[in-house]
Amino acid sequence: MTTDRLGKYADLEARREAAQLGGGLDRIKKQEDAGKLTARARLSALLDPDSFQELGAFVRHQTHHFGLEKQRPYGDGVVTGYGTIHGRLVYVYSQDFTVFGGSLSYTHARKIVNVQRLARQNGAPIIGLNDSGGARIQEGVHALGGYAEIFLENSLASGVIPQISVIMGPCAGGAVYSPALTDIIAMVEDTSYMFVTGPNVVKTVTHEEVSFEALGGAQTHAARSGTAHFTAPDDLSVLDRVRTLLTYLPQSALDRPEVVEVSSDEHGPVPMLDDVVPEASHAPYDMHEVVRNVVDVDSFFELQPVYAANIITGLARLDGQSVGVVANQPQVLAGVLDIEASVKAARFVRFCDAFNIPLITFVDVPGFLPGTDQEWGGIIRHGAKLLYAYCEATVPKLTVITRKAYGGAYDVMSSKHIRGDLNVAWPTAEIAVMGPKGAVEILHRKRIAEAESAAQETEALMDAYKERFANPFVAAEYGYVDDVIRPQDTRTVLINGLRSLRNKRVENPRRKHDNLPL
Repeated sequence: MTTDRLGKYADLEARREAAQLGGGLDRIKKQEDAGKLTARARLSALLDPDSFQELGAFVRHQTHHFGLEKQRPYGDGVVTGYGTIHGRLVYVYSQDFTVFGGSLSYTHARKIVNVQRLARQNGAPIIGLNDSGGARIQEGVHALGGYAEIFLENSLASGVIPQISVIMGPCAGGAVYSPALTDIIAMVEDTSYMFVTGPNVVKTVTHEEVSFEALGGAQTHAARSGTAHFTAPDDLSVLDRVRTLLTYLPQSALDRPEVVEVSSDEHGPVPMLDDVVPEASHAPYDMHEVVRNVVDVDSFFELQPVYAANIITGLARLDGQSVGVVANQPQVLAGVLDIEASVKAARFVRFCDAFNIPLITFVDVPGFLPGTDQEWGGIIRHGAKLLYAYCEATVPKLTVITRKAYGGAYDVMSSKHIRGDLNVAWPTAEIAVMGPKGAVEILHRKRIAEAESAAQETEALMDAYKERFANPFVAAEYGYVDDVIRPQDTRTVLINGLRSLRNKRVENPRRKHDNLPL
């Protein structure tokens, strides 16, 4: 081998080593001292060992203003490429905060757009590890244009491939909109933030004093805004959860999630379910108990657990098959549907339908939350989102009414009337236009007013109403529920139903796109 060729190979390795160092050893140490992994270490933790193939390692920014021409690190603040998770192809990008604070230049953006396009064209999930201070100010409109191109790719890939965003540091300004366009957002507690404008700008404009954590920390977005689907205490644990999440998802909308083998002894009755609903119809109980005892053992992966907790959403497995679970939670606001719960569940239903994940719905809902706050906040429009999502969904839809199913909320929660495939009820089910007290006060207003004891008359009429409607058999007579089952048999019934629907084929009318009530 000639000296000239050896020199070229040595130059290649020197450049590659420089690219590996990002912003340099001092900045790497500062990142690690803050309890954060480096961009490359994060990819190593996310992907299968030795599976990462980097793309664009030698890209450098092309800015020649404000002294940036003297600082042109390789990679330009983002590591991009592809690898595998559990042997499955994924495309990835990981922003490097040690290089200009992870700020986005046009070349930085083009690297991200490249892997976004490859993921979409090859039908594979894309995972973004976000750690960016926003647009690189020195580049002006070029950086803004880069963001717009990323946003365009997000929108083109929506419903085509799974898009997952992990917020692993500060993400401000334009840096937050790409994650907002993706399917799932995860955040690291105490070290990650999302906001359109930071605390200093907020103070200047609105005179509000607010901390980074209160304005846009992980707990804020998990509990108050609903932006984050789940959080984790550190980089490693959040990346491990993302690896788990991916096992529930298909490669693309053209595929189905993989089926996991389940032990045959998991198919029997579940006796505890016979006693989970209290005797008193107004008494609360934890719907998580129902969900966890129906789906496969330890398979429930809850999303947005502390946001709009009156409805439960999450992925699980039933007979080894991925399913999406939506369930009213009687323990919170009696399981009522309000604006936040409606939007949370609607988004999740559409996500599952886009990626061929069957829906299992557990119903115990007294109706929509009344009040001026809800009406003025648009409960009609927002509640219609959930109705629309269930109506348009073509995946298998299986519904279990455990107790209350009152009013319009009965219709909305995957009823037979909006193309529910298998709808069953427990003997404790109450299916009616409204609860007994409200119903008799409307139906028998005059009779109650003329009675010697209005309270006793109301009670008697309520008892008669309950006997007539506080059971599932009227709905069963009309075929609005396919069966009334003993609770302990729910798992078996759903497994059999899911198997029978495995080859379901339904198409919605052709159109450019729908116009759901955003």
